[in-house]
Amino acid sequence: MVAATGIGSGLDIESLVTGLVNAERVPAEQRLLQQELRLTSELSALGTLQGAVANVQASLEALTAETTFGQRGASSSDNGAVIAQATSDAAAGSFSVEVTQRAQSQSLASGSFTSPTEVVGEGTLTIRFGTTQYTPADPGPESYDGFTLNSERPSTTISINSSNNTLEGVRDAINDADIGVSAVILNDGSGYRLLLNSTETGEANSIEIQVDDTGDGIDTDDAGLSRLAFNSTANNLSQTVAAQDALLSVNGLEVSSASNSVEGIIDGVNLTLVGESENGPATITVTENRGAARSAIDAFVESYNSFIATANSLTAFDAETGQAAALQGDFTARTVINQLRTAISGSAEGFNGPFSSLAEIGITTTQSGTLTVNNSRIAEAFDEGFDSIRGVFAELGSIDDATIDVNSVGSETAVGDYGVTITQLATQGQLTGAAITAPTTLSPLTVDGDNDTLSLIIDGVTASVSLANGDYESGEELAAAVQSAINGAEALADEGITVTVSFTAGNELEIRSDRFGAESSVEIIGTDLNTAAELGLSVAAGTAGVDVAGTIGGVAAEGNGQVLSGAANSAVDGISLTVTGGALGSRGSVAVSRGIAEQLSDILTGFLESDGLFDSRTEGIQTSVDRISDDRDALDLRLEALEARYRQQFTALDILLANIETTSSFLTQQLANIPVPGIDNSN
Repeated sequence: MVAATGIGSGLDIESLVTGLVNAERVPAEQRLLQQELRLTSELSALGTLQGAVANVQASLEALTAETTFGQRGASSSDNGAVIAQATSDAAAGSFSVEVTQRAQSQSLASGSFTSPTEVVGEGTLTIRFGTTQYTPADPGPESYDGFTLNSERPSTTISINSSNNTLEGVRDAINDADIGVSAVILNDGSGYRLLLNSTETGEANSIEIQVDDTGDGIDTDDAGLSRLAFNSTANNLSQTVAAQDALLSVNGLEVSSASNSVEGIIDGVNLTLVGESENGPATITVTENRGAARSAIDAFVESYNSFIATANSLTAFDAETGQAAALQGDFTARTVINQLRTAISGSAEGFNGPFSSLAEIGITTTQSGTLTVNNSRIAEAFDEGFDSIRGVFAELGSIDDATIDVNSVGSETAVGDYGVTITQLATQGQLTGAAITAPTTLSPLTVDGDNDTLSLIIDGVTASVSLANGDYESGEELAAAVQSAINGAEALADEGITVTVSFTAGNELEIRSDRFGAESSVEIIGTDLNTAAELGLSVAAGTAGVDVAGTIGGVAAEGNGQVLSGAANSAVDGISLTVTGGALGSRGSVAVSRGIAEQLSDILTGFLESDGLFDSRTEGIQTSVDRISDDRDALDLRLEALEARYRQQFTALDILLANIETTSSFLTQQLANIPVPGIDNSN
């Protein structure tokens, strides 16, 4: 709309209205702008402070980690023979290790075939693992002298039919089975040969192959699928490499290992055997890995000092200029700074080690509030109790019972000592068969088509099992075969379910789930015609396992297998124990302590979480910033109304002045026309 004002009076009404409205607008807008700048400055400063706090919290992860102060380093004086690595369980010291033989895996080779697509035959290949007594052609005479089954390795039956009966098809079927045997086809110049290799080293991991040749019905001849048989009745494959264990001595003690990765001989030390020792024994030295601990401490000190520098700059006041930083006097900033400083100067709660505060290990606070590390003092503290330093920083749970492991204590767990009482130990589901006549060399037990199939439910999973046919000359050998067959069942292997089978003193086969707890069970739901009579195994439900039960801190705990967990929403919430054995009744106490880093982490989590101190404050400031936008809209509306009122008033004034001027002109004219005596008004 075009404003035409002051026509009657000649007043510059537009300028007058604009000036008056601006006189109202400018101070109000400046005030809102100053508020907005102050609030956005606070938002930015709080974001900077929050970032510094987050960096401190990130540095606490290493200080509270179990491995940081438990790391060990290991070195070998002869890496060409043996390489050493140490875990947190290793004790500092040195050991003498000499390698006389490395472990190797068995390799078998078939006879020659004309091409990779030549048909081999049809039927099944049953592959088992164990120790093979075999005399190779060199020095000869070649003979297969026996096989002892490795019950820890599952057996597998592979079907060969018209879809995979070629040399290539057999190779792929073995590889696809993923059972610990690799198969390749090799052209040696005279033909194509199938080369089988056990993927695991060691004498007890050599391969036995039994064949059910459905082509000609003969399982032992050198024709059809039986050409791949390698067992005590038919050794139609050639052993090109014998399986062997590694042989070594540790501090003069002769030991053997199925693998070239040797664990458990020296507590907490893993040895990798690279070659035979040519220069005498190697010296393995285990030391505390203090570098990792010192790096974690230095990283924390650096992040904390950076936080202090950031906090000081954001809360400073310059007396010379009179300028205050964005968070000077801010309640949130004061709260964060004060609580961090209080935690840093505090001590570990409930820890009974030689140290409890940062100052005691050489970390002190300067006048400016930053931390400094006394290198000589912290080195002395490492010497005095390296493992104990973790208690100054981290949350710990411990119990003096070799059959109870403390898995964890949670941030919700209160510091203190909590008695542990066990009222029930966890058990495994198991089924015991009927007594049978114990097999012997003179009277072996024969497994054949009348007793070689079982249907079971293990830990809730159903599986069908085929036992390897043959004569078993001892109860232990029979138990090993049953265990290997059950553990090789695909349905169970897919779920990671395994069993242990033993032959009891009462001449019974006992099948026991390797799982503990109420979910552990063994049930036989189907057998062959003679299985019950000859193996003692018939359709039956075994005894289910039970969970561990007891109390922690006098409160009933939750059992799951061998794991006992503290009651939720109680002082022991977060405590998790694994109870592997021991007597029923009182078993001592779990001591829970909380180090400085853990305390600090809890504080910082409260500040940084989604509904924490920083989020609450920034949301409040953002609400105020949003309100300024509303205030600007309200100001615009008020000024529009004010402008309209000014225009209305000045328009009325303009009309009034115009009327006055018209009246003035009229009166002037009228007065001019009034006759004046003595004056001729005709002109």
